[in-house]
Amino acid sequence: MIIFYEPRLEELWFKQALLADPETMAYNHAWGGTIAFPRERWEAWYGYWVAQPEDKRFYRYLREGDAGDFVGEAAYHWDEESGRYLADVIVHARYRKKGYGRQGLKLLCRAAKERGVSVLYDNMAVDNPALPLFLQEGFCEEERTDELIWLKKQLTD
Repeated sequence: MIIFYEPRLEELWFKQALLADPETMAYNHAWGGTIAFPRERWEAWYGYWVAQPEDKRFYRYLREGDAGDFVGEAAYHWDEESGRYLADVIVHARYRKKGYGRQGLKLLCRAAKERGVSVLYDNMAVDNPALPLFLQEGFCEEERTDELIWLKKQLTD
């Protein structure tokens, strides 16, 4: 069973490792693949995303039970440019194909709804292997280009 876990500042080593892993971040090839997350950025990032989310951001690790391994992350945030709440679920490559992404996405949708978000979106590359999962979990394709798909889920049901 996957649970949400609010990481402490010193536990951002997992986020750093997650974003630096080429296999995990292969889905992100359209936007550059891996993402640098050096230790000097941790404190400011933590303050913005975890300590003071201002009802515009939500961030948690995905963890195997109360004392298990961190397996991924789930987040949403208000995107000023698109005027939408955008979802983000990443499962570390070594934990994929175990249902953790589905559990994380369900937890994220529930958390967003509980915090007053009525519609959640995601934008992903057209070849992102997570697309079927999002569609199975009630996201609908709203818009598509040759490179990008916008997905939308009503959280009011």
